Amino acid sequence: MPQTNSIYEIHDERFRRLTVASSALEELYSGCRWAEGPVWFADTQCLIFSDIPNERMLRWVPGGGVSVFRAPSNFVNGNTRDRQGRLLSCEHGGRRVVRTELDGSLTVLADRYRGKRLNSPNDVVVRSDDSIWFTDPTYGIMSDYEGYKAEPEQETRNVYRLDPRTGELEAVVTDFGQPNGLAFSPDETKLYVADSASSHDVRAPRHIRVFDVIDGRRLANGRVFCDVDNGLPDGFRVDVEGNVWTSAGDGVHCFSPEGKLLGKIRVPQVVANVAFGGARRNCLFITATHSLYAVYLAVNGI
Repeated sequence: MPQTNSIYEIHDERFRRLTVASSALEELYSGCRWAEGPVWFADTQCLIFSDIPNERMLRWVPGGGVSVFRAPSNFVNGNTRDRQGRLLSCEHGGRRVVRTELDGSLTVLADRYRGKRLNSPNDVVVRSDDSIWFTDPTYGIMSDYEGYKAEPEQETRNVYRLDPRTGELEAVVTDFGQPNGLAFSPDETKLYVADSASSHDVRAPRHIRVFDVIDGRRLANGRVFCDVDNGLPDGFRVDVEGNVWTSAGDGVHCFSPEGKLLGKIRVPQVVANVAFGGARRNCLFITATHSLYAVYLAVNGI
């Protein structure tokens, strides 16, 4: 049986040194319909996150609370930053990946594959070679709640690699039920991708897969990294030691680089995504259904 300590469930003793026993789970904001896509801006000391059904993006500032960053947002879901500090966002409404330029204008990076519209880009990460990797499930076109209901044009639900220099878009994995969150290992030799298809099919897997990254362009040797035992994996992040911190139905689950469950942070709402931030990248921000939470850890995010 797991040991419990305040908000923590300890399944492996290694989890103790990753957490701060006295650290509380802080609710920073409430009022979302489905909070998602947190990304930390270290240079401006703020967190940007999405409230998809309310079609807005919000900004949280330490000591300053929450304000509207962009509305309407075209039903933005996942967000990240590129190596030049620009914001990259996955739009359900536009069925595209966009970049917010430093002057505030938007540049469309990808909206079609082989002449057909994307499904509804969900989450996005950037590799050190500037390549952009994103997932494309159908959540944003399944109803009018988080986008605009439509029939998918793509035959499969893919993981893509975009070369920002050439504009070349390549499907690197095509056999997911619903690809969702994704993140690289610290040395970028592995890519983790969640499959959240169990959200609409109880028979579907609820796991994270891991792939070897070949020459920075291809994925190989796909295998199951871990299974989530409560709810399903959505968004997640990796710390400097290679541990994976993933969303789940009962909170945040932490898995070792070998895929063993180390422990859980219990959260009173279903978690959608997480992001490391704060001055030392040791604050884990958690978007959970209606609220934004934060908890300080004893490990730093990448």
